[in-house]
Amino acid sequence: MKPSERRKARRLATQAIYQWQMTKDNVADIAQQFALEQDTKGVDLDYFRDLLFGVSVHAAELDGVFSPFLSRPLADLDMVDKAVLRLATYELTRREDVPYRVVINEAIELAKAFAAEESHKFVNGVLDKVVKQLKK
Repeated sequence: MKPSERRKARRLATQAIYQWQMTKDNVADIAQQFALEQDTKGVDLDYFRDLLFGVSVHAAELDGVFSPFLSRPLADLDMVDKAVLRLATYELTRREDVPYRVVINEAIELAKAFAAEESHKFVNGVLDKVVKQLKK
């Protein structure tokens, strides 16, 4: 496992999760579409699938973990921010092999790449509180 391969997997998974949130299409179809249409060279495809399927299966549970720390109702959350928060919360709660600092840093980078200009600060703040809650 190379960190760059996981980073690429997270980028693709964020996009796929966003598409799933927007379209409510079948997750398996989205995964197949991404495998066929996206450049997957250097991507940890197993990790991509784990993130995409894990988030889709556990979305309500993940929302319940981070939504107490939102400054607005979950329904008002930007879809990109929601995708990033769901992905990061999945990693924090289900992927104990990934250090929480890596998860937060990667989520900040995803927010910088895909979300509104100041979203990375919002994502960082929410995830910091999630980590503190999980450590209790």
